[in-house]
Amino acid sequence: MDTKISPLSQTAAPINTGVRIGHVHLKVADLDRALAFYCGVLGFDLMQRIGPQAAFISAGGYHHHIGLNTWESRGGPPPPQGTTGLYHLAILYPTRAELADALRRLVEAKIPLEGASDHGVSEALYLRDPDDNGVELYWDRPKEAWPFTADGKLAMFTRRLDLENLLAENGDAPSAQVAAPLFEPSRNT
Repeated sequence: MDTKISPLSQTAAPINTGVRIGHVHLKVADLDRALAFYCGVLGFDLMQRIGPQAAFISAGGYHHHIGLNTWESRGGPPPPQGTTGLYHLAILYPTRAELADALRRLVEAKIPLEGASDHGVSEALYLRDPDDNGVELYWDRPKEAWPFTADGKLAMFTRRLDLENLLAENGDAPSAQVAAPLFEPSRNT
């Protein structure tokens, strides 16, 4: 199977296929609280800190995947719903087993999930960080396992993700009922 997926629509001058999203920088109200979540719960490494104002965290020794700062937001509230801005930050795990470990960390830290979905191409957990930023933790299935229509178009979907089955990936048995609603974002039409 060809691993390149044909887009629904392609610009006359497409961007280079080697371009990637490099990092995200989040405004937070409390830097220590944000570090407790991203480093203490999710397991990112602190690479550099600039006093109480900013921190740069990563996985695997990269300079930073996520920047956190209070330059414009120290002590501030999250933006109200119904306004524009970042919908969520998506963190890609290399394997299903690593996503299962992330779920175990969330359960142990008593971090609630907003949803959990199987999208055919990926399995995803949805939650909020301490500053109410949307966070998606996910892993991609191999492209050979992605769903396609009979005429070869990508056919993603949204179905409930079995969290107990995910935890069992690493032999973890849930100590309590683990559940989350199906994550289907509301679409204003």
